[in-house]
Amino acid sequence: MILALMEPSGLIERGGPLVWVLLGLAFVGSVCVVERLFFFHRARINVGDLLVGLAPHVRRRSFAEALHEAARAPGPVARVAHAALLRYYLGRADLRDVVQEAGQLEVPRIEKNIRVILGVALLTPLVGMLGTLVGMLETFQKVSEQGGFSGPAELSAGVFTALITSVLGLTVAVPMYLFYLYFLGRAKRLVHRIERAGIEMVHLIADAREEEQFAPFRGEVMAGRKPANAKPDPAT
Repeated sequence: MILALMEPSGLIERGGPLVWVLLGLAFVGSVCVVERLFFFHRARINVGDLLVGLAPHVRRRSFAEALHEAARAPGPVARVAHAALLRYYLGRADLRDVVQEAGQLEVPRIEKNIRVILGVALLTPLVGMLGTLVGMLETFQKVSEQGGFSGPAELSAGVFTALITSVLGLTVAVPMYLFYLYFLGRAKRLVHRIERAGIEMVHLIADAREEEQFAPFRGEVMAGRKPANAKPDPAT
């Protein structure tokens, strides 16, 4: 009898209608987990490699090539770098605001479905406990209808059936909560990478523009500077 109860058909038949609710929550959570796995896999990018690839184009002021390079890279980090390159002509402070706004727009995409996974992890034990209490009430109601005369086998079978929903709820909740903690850590690390890439892009663009502005002045200074060991002109 125990093996029959542990089969899927036995769980659905004896667990009651709340088993369908638990299976629905498990399906929703599984879909969200798969979606987040694909998202973080595509968003995985090395910020250092991205900046190393964009730095030569920015220093040469080849912003079209830098934009093309940033557009080819996947993920929110590359999109923030692309937003900074689109407005390379702004000042350092304005460019910092642009990068911050672009990063804030990426946060909802990063946190998408993570709260749904947490909700599934929190709801399934409660639904399972509710199913257990309903099953226990039905069991004791049957015992009272029989005048309080019920064998241990019938009573244990009723209690076991009532506990099915709690077992199923915890079976769904534990991995869902672990996935929630995993995705929460990945989201925080990705937001940190976005902030780092944005700060580096602001400094890279602003420094390249300032170097170009002061290059003629530095050239005049270097041209007018005489070597220390130069000999005076005898004609003078």
